[in-house]
Amino acid sequence: MQILHNTLSKYKPTQVYSLDVIISVGYRVKSKRGTQFRIWANKILKQYLLQGYAINERIAAQKYDELSQLIKVLGRTIQNQERLTEDSRSLLDVVVDYTYALDTLDRYDYQELKIEDTTGKESFHATYENAMEVIRELHEKFGGSTLFGNEKDDSFKSSIGQIYQTFGGVDLYPSVEEKAAMLLYLVTKNHSFSDGNKRIAATLFLWFLNGNGILYNEDDTKRIADNTLVAITLMIAESRTEEKDTMVKVIVNLINKNN
Repeated sequence: MQILHNTLSKYKPTQVYSLDVIISVGYRVKSKRGTQFRIWANKILKQYLLQGYAINERIAAQKYDELSQLIKVLGRTIQNQERLTEDSRSLLDVVVDYTYALDTLDRYDYQELKIEDTTGKESFHATYENAMEVIRELHEKFGGSTLFGNEKDDSFKSSIGQIYQTFGGVDLYPSVEEKAAMLLYLVTKNHSFSDGNKRIAATLFLWFLNGNGILYNEDDTKRIADNTLVAITLMIAESRTEEKDTMVKVIVNLINKNN
């Protein structure tokens, strides 16, 4: 904190706080108040990721730049904390892992997020049968509750069919990335299984990308990091129904050819 004096007027001293210091101290303090601050900070991060930056179209470009810098500072500070929870770190990595993430969120805020740079040719076709085989293998490999992968109704079969839905003979989700995004979204949101819905959704998402040869880039790095996938899956689970199209566009922009 700095106390500044205006020597040209009779104004009282003004207290000026350093945001960098506040954030840094807030993530180090081991107290009830510190915990409340961390919960608040993580909530704000999630709001920015789910809803876009709270920027009115009339705000000057300078204000957007300042807000972008705030997110970068917050991201850099939180990323360096050893006691950061895995879920919080994953949510943060949606921003810090991608060099174009702020631009993507800016386009989201101005309703300009588009489906682009995707893969049109599909070399692998998901079916209810081969997807259920993956789920059975997942249960055998990692164990867990006897309810894991237990279907509650026919909604999972419907989810598989929906990604190949057509209208007038034209695919509603023509690219591999769009189908993968819809698969992740539907399996997460429909709660088709008694247990393990998020794990199953994330696994099938990677399985579908890999089957179509786009899980890895040419340099053998994944198009989407594991912790980022965790964050996206959690965000889908907490999103509203009316946000479906936006969530799908965000997912596509995280796995398209720009990554």
